[in-house]
Amino acid sequence: APPAVPPGSTGPLASPTYFWGTYRPHVYFGMKTRSPRAVVTGLMWLQHGGNLRHTSDQNDGVSRYGWLMHDGENFGVQEIRDEGLVLRTEFVKQPGGDHGGDWSWRVTVKMEGKGPAPLLSLFFYVATDGQGTLRPVLENGTRLAAVAGTAEELGDFTVTFLPPTGEGGEGHKYASYNFLAAGVPGLHRLTDLVRQSLRENSVFSPPGQPRRRFFGVSSTGGLPGEPPRGQLLLHQVTLEPPAVLEVTLESGSAAGVRRRRLAGPALSTALAQHMATFEQRFEDTFRLGARGVSLPQRRFAQAALSEMLGGIGFFHGHSLLRSESREEPVPGIESMLFTAVPSRSCFPRGFLWDEGFHLLLLGRWDTTLARDILAHWLDLLNADGWIPREQILGDEARARVPPEFVLQHSETANPPTLLLALERLLPDAPLPYLRRLFPRLRAWFEWLNRTQAGPEPFTFRWRGRDTDLERFLNPKTLSSGLDDYPRASHPSAEERHLDLRCWMALGARVLAALAERLGEPLASYRDMAAALSDNDLLDRLHWAPELGTFADFGNHSTAVALRWHRTAPVPGRPPPAPQLRREVREAPRPQFVGALGYVSLFPLLLQLLQADSPRLPALLGSVRNEKQLWTPFGLRSLARDSPWYLRRNTEHDPPYWRGSIWVNINFLALRALQGYAQVAGPHQQRAAELYRELRHNLVANVFRQYEATGFLWEHYRDSDGAGQGCHPFAGWSALVVLAMAEDY
Repeated sequence: APPAVPPGSTGPLASPTYFWGTYRPHVYFGMKTRSPRAVVTGLMWLQHGGNLRHTSDQNDGVSRYGWLMHDGENFGVQEIRDEGLVLRTEFVKQPGGDHGGDWSWRVTVKMEGKGPAPLLSLFFYVATDGQGTLRPVLENGTRLAAVAGTAEELGDFTVTFLPPTGEGGEGHKYASYNFLAAGVPGLHRLTDLVRQSLRENSVFSPPGQPRRRFFGVSSTGGLPGEPPRGQLLLHQVTLEPPAVLEVTLESGSAAGVRRRRLAGPALSTALAQHMATFEQRFEDTFRLGARGVSLPQRRFAQAALSEMLGGIGFFHGHSLLRSESREEPVPGIESMLFTAVPSRSCFPRGFLWDEGFHLLLLGRWDTTLARDILAHWLDLLNADGWIPREQILGDEARARVPPEFVLQHSETANPPTLLLALERLLPDAPLPYLRRLFPRLRAWFEWLNRTQAGPEPFTFRWRGRDTDLERFLNPKTLSSGLDDYPRASHPSAEERHLDLRCWMALGARVLAALAERLGEPLASYRDMAAALSDNDLLDRLHWAPELGTFADFGNHSTAVALRWHRTAPVPGRPPPAPQLRREVREAPRPQFVGALGYVSLFPLLLQLLQADSPRLPALLGSVRNEKQLWTPFGLRSLARDSPWYLRRNTEHDPPYWRGSIWVNINFLALRALQGYAQVAGPHQQRAAELYRELRHNLVANVFRQYEATGFLWEHYRDSDGAGQGCHPFAGWSALVVLAMAEDY
């Protein structure tokens, strides 16, 4: 099949506006091109007496950071608050030439409150990763005034570091300068390289003030024992805030069309124009102002969208795979991925089922961007039709992943949420684009149908559940995306997973619509969609009369618990630490799994139930029952009266999908409730009431937590709505924007 992303279509000639971008989501501020082994640029900073900041980490003490405005193409504005320091990072791109044009940065620094300003060092750098050359342009032998470089796809370019000015860009600002040139063993080692080069032998001596020593970089040969793969040129500026610093990149091929350098007043004008355009485009797209949404809430929605756009990354490298047919791990094919990420601090890489949710919002803002991302994901498909659920491409991505999660298993699936996004993109997508996608979507769906088949026709089972029955209270099902959501206590080939069956129904429906649009044979998809949507068959396979809800089926015991066990001591050795192990007090038997929660709702969430279904009242009742799923902040993931509610899964595994409120599933609930509220039937009014209440609760809480903390969160505590888990989490939690716009 032809690649979904045509060769050359991501380069500077075919796609100049997306060539440069903030495609390094794991750093606080940096830019690169959509090129393999790209030249990268970035910012580090150090408040002397504090820690060096570079890669975003939720545990490093930075109190707030995130993009306030970012259009995904031309400009962005970010604010970072770090122990009294406020950094504002802004960039603007300027088209021209054959290599993606120019860009300019402005970094504004000031201190909150009064008192003496500490010394602050800002480190601006340019680095290569296996290709390209950089040449320093020095001023007075110590100040790095510019970097002249050349690279594949980028041609000749010059990065210029302009002298700092005072607040508002006025007047000269005294600063000390240091310069570092070093070999880089890999981009993932940049922070270590800079930290190791710092020496407290530089002196800051402004006229008429006491001299102060500070940590300055001093040139080294690189990291000992690690051969260099690229170059690093770094410009250190040390000063007392407030100050404004600007950096420009000028493309050699744009020289003939460049009217002026984009700096100073020209940069201010360009930023103001882009901000005004962004405001208008945001209102035209989501109509929040017209809906009467308050200004603070509109600013919050802009920031949520912007943080997702600012978190888009470009990755290149190999996944490490575990094949069913090979004992040893094997590297996957060399791949490129253009994708949004769930979280810049925790998960700055691509996740398959997350991306389908991301594309619902991105597709509303920029369909071209969303189609490009979707095509990149489908090009990760292997010959069998499998897409690894987590994309760990390149050294920088791998450096952020615990070793136990690096290996991707070839039998492990993930919910096909990309089809949820495709369903939204389908009506307006060009036919040539859809023709490139179709063979890969067909192969992916056939792989899911073949490898995740259940024990009888029209049933399905997630592969890859944890196999250590003594360690887990309930063995995890990472492939489902719902990780520790309770399933059958004893994994077996006899399991029937309700959520996967509903995802397959959605997939068959979308592929039938796609095949019809392309004039391809569609009977098999249409027939499968009809069978999987058959409410009587769904009842027979997954309705549990004794539970009064839909459920998984499997080899299950309700009498399981974690107990502390002590291992017999070995003479002459310290006594071993006690371990938390699972005890089964009643043998498992084939039965429905009583775990009321998100999985139980899937026939409603994906709107498989007919509007007059006799099962809808039970599901709507569970949704509104405060002892089960309802909270003032959104729907909890597991009923409060469940035996697994907020229970740890192991000694080191706190509850995850066992009570917390997750925005992505609440979004599906809102989408479904609005759908049932618009269809005549006996439950129309009830669905409309629940929709209005749930939407208010979810939006109000996510906004309230953002106002209090400055972040979107991975999930929210069901008792008080507090943000939990990773932050910032402007992946699927940013779907709150579509909920505010009532755009499903």
